[in-house]
Order: sequence, then structure tokens, then C-alpha cells
Amino acid sequence: MRLLVVGANGLLGSNVVRAGQRRGWDVCGTYHSMRPDFEIPLVQFDLQAYDEFEAILAEFEPDVVVNCAAMTDVDGCETDPETARVLNGDAPGALAAQCVSHDVQFVHVSTDYVFDGTARDPYPETADPNPVQVYGESKLAGERAVRETAPAALVARLSFVWGIHRSRNELTGFPAWVRGQLQDGDEVPLFTDQWLTPTRAGQAADVLLDLIDHDASGLVHVACTSCVTPYEFGEVIAEVGGYDAELLGAGSMDDVDRDATRPAHSCLDVSRVESTLERAQPTLQEDVDAVRETFESA
Repeated sequence: MRLLVVGANGLLGSNVVRAGQRRGWDVCGTYHSMRPDFEIPLVQFDLQAYDEFEAILAEFEPDVVVNCAAMTDVDGCETDPETARVLNGDAPGALAAQCVSHDVQFVHVSTDYVFDGTARDPYPETADPNPVQVYGESKLAGERAVRETAPAALVARLSFVWGIHRSRNELTGFPAWVRGQLQDGDEVPLFTDQWLTPTRAGQAADVLLDLIDHDASGLVHVACTSCVTPYEFGEVIAEVGGYDAELLGAGSMDDVDRDATRPAHSCLDVSRVESTLERAQPTLQEDVDAVRETFESA
């Protein structure tokens, strides 16, 4: 199996590269600006120049492409909506079309932010999207462009992605920030009025490759089974790392002035992926335990 990872230097992309390597797949990748430290064929690629992707397909001749590249700065998307719509909306559809023309399987990564957060039960794949910020709007446009162009494509929605960046072997995302604050003895203000289902990048990467092996298509949600607040996530981090939980402070989303609105409740229902792979998705505690040494040795 030859796997091409678009966005191989991102948190998720680096984990997809590593997961492919561990399976003995022939892995290659693209990167935007900083070349990742992987011993695989790599080529620089600007997602805005998506017409150039066909030459990359011709060069690498992959069996499957996993698109992990995107503009993920939620507030940045709000202030630069045109770029967001090109990178998150137009480009995925163009990549999918080129994969179809080369008979290459296409996997696209999307987000829980396609939902408005007004529901109180985890969102299944059948729930109607209603994004409340440009980021979600652009990602939803990308989903739709991919599915219209490549009906057999797999579109995976992830939530609050965190994990170990496998090119740098560094903890990345929300837990890294919380750990740093706790190590410094600083108070950590965390929301108690936002609910989400965090996705560990390494676990998601393995799931994506398993879904490829199962020839899965359509929408699928990939996250842990724990619908938690950032404050509750912080409690898990403090316990696993042996830090002072008294430094965790209860905060509200209203306390922070940001350009883009965030959904208050974007937990994902993972029943479909569990049914497809015939195994349970991990809890948040299980995900953190899987990389416990990262918290303990820091």
C-alpha cells in the first residue's frame, strides 16, 4: 500500500505517517513550509496551488491519499475568510477530483465545528451541520466538495485534536499548554461551559488506516467516548502528571474575547466507527494513559 499524506508536518499528519510506517506501508508526504524529520519521500506543496497536486500524484502514484492539511486557526479564519475558503473549501474538492481521475482513494479530515453546539447529545454523522464561524463554514464547504466530487471518499470529523507530534516527538495541543502552566506553578483557567470529545492524533491515525483497510466511505466521527469540559480534561492531565490540581481554575467561554464563536457543545457520537471496526473507541482517560510517559517524564 502506497500512502500519500498531505500535510505530513502537522500534528495529525505526522501521526498518519508514523502509523503507516509501523504497518510497513510505503509512505510519502507533502509539507507546506517546514520539512518534517521523516525518512520518507517528501515534496513541498502549497494547498492554495491545488492545481499542482496532479503532478504530485503522477510522481508518487499512491494508492490512497489522506488530506490532513487545512487552515486550522479558528480566529485566523474569521479575520481572513477568503483564504480559509480556498484552503478548507476549494482545495479539498480539487484534490479529491484529481484523485478520482487517477483512480486513487481519498480520505479527508474535517471537524466537529461544522455543528452549532446547541444540541446536548453527541452529534451523529446524520445530524444537520450548522457552523457558527468561518472555520466551520469553510470546512463544511470542503466536506461537501469532496463528497460531491468523490462519492466513495472517506470524510472523518475529529474534535479538539491533541497528541504527540511524531516528527518532533513533542506533546502538542491543549495538554501541552496545561502541562506547561502546571509545571510553572501558574494558575490554569479552564472552561467549565464547553463540552467536547477530544481526539488523540495517534489513535485517530490508526483508526483512519483501519478504515482504509475496511474500504470505508462517507462521513465518520473519530474521537474519544468522553464528553468533557476543558476543565475536566485538565483534571485528568493534573492527575496523570502528578501536578497540583488546585492550580486549575474554573472559567467561562464568555471570559475570553475572540474573533470567532465556538460551539458550546460539539461532542461527537462515535457509534459508526465503533460498529465499522467492531471495537470501542477509547475514553479520555485511556487516551491519556496511552501516552502517560509524556506527562510523567516532562
